[in-house]
Amino acid sequence: MSVVDTQICKEQYIDVNGVTLCYFEWGSPAADAPTILLVHATGFHARCWDQTIKHLQGRHVIAVDMRNHGRSSNTTGVGWEVYGDDLKAFVKALDLAGIVVAGHSMGGHCIVQALVDIEDRVLRALLVDPVIMDPATYEGPSQHDSFLDDTGGHPVSRRRNYFDSVQAMYDNFDGRGSYASWLPECLQDYCEYGLLPAEDGIGFNLACPPALEASVYMGSLNVDVLELVAKISIPVTILRAKQRQGDRTELDFTASPTWPELADKFQNGTDVYLPELTHFIPMQSPKLVADYLLQDL
Repeated sequence: MSVVDTQICKEQYIDVNGVTLCYFEWGSPAADAPTILLVHATGFHARCWDQTIKHLQGRHVIAVDMRNHGRSSNTTGVGWEVYGDDLKAFVKALDLAGIVVAGHSMGGHCIVQALVDIEDRVLRALLVDPVIMDPATYEGPSQHDSFLDDTGGHPVSRRRNYFDSVQAMYDNFDGRGSYASWLPECLQDYCEYGLLPAEDGIGFNLACPPALEASVYMGSLNVDVLELVAKISIPVTILRAKQRQGDRTELDFTASPTWPELADKFQNGTDVYLPELTHFIPMQSPKLVADYLLQDL
């Protein structure tokens, strides 16, 4: 198979569930290799996978912008069950079959939701720190309630939303907090494709507006996805970052939110513990993610 230039991709759009989803496609379907479908995390977008795709050896790859992210439609705040439904509809609308899927954080959670209905279309799944937590988390109030300020505002809703340029956004995040562990090229992709022109034509705003991103976090516990896990029979590999110590008292992305026992609950699950990495595994080690995607292909 000839190697696909990863700098060349097609930007495309499709309507599902009353919204328009943007997706990017590299290469063409091949009879001798499965299509790889990539699903991003909360607040991110499809092009956050670019550095992983560079290591996928010319495979046919599709990466989707979920609603309220990237170049897809923005709607009102919705729970994660809606994102799962969108992913199912997206796969069916494109009639994808015999695919390998990978999702980071919320993307991994949505894949589990979707697999219950589309498992016959999927060969195997890679869940990259999929934010599927221990059973007790789903029994009480949302942990995000504890992050709200006196006015009911989520900390993510206060994110800076305006930047003069892509470079200004890059400079704002470079070396700060969790972003300090990212590869520079991954941060560049996040900034370059994570902005849209401001309505007044001056400067740029985040493609995932802070208020909408905050609403995504607030809706993260709408689905007790653990009820679905035992129904999934295809091979599922889970990449977990370093384990969190103690209770989660702040919005911290340096450690994993994923239940360490999750892989054991799948019929055919494999746990890969990566204590040297943070929750942002694809932004720190895209080649590692690509290597797991290419296993047995």
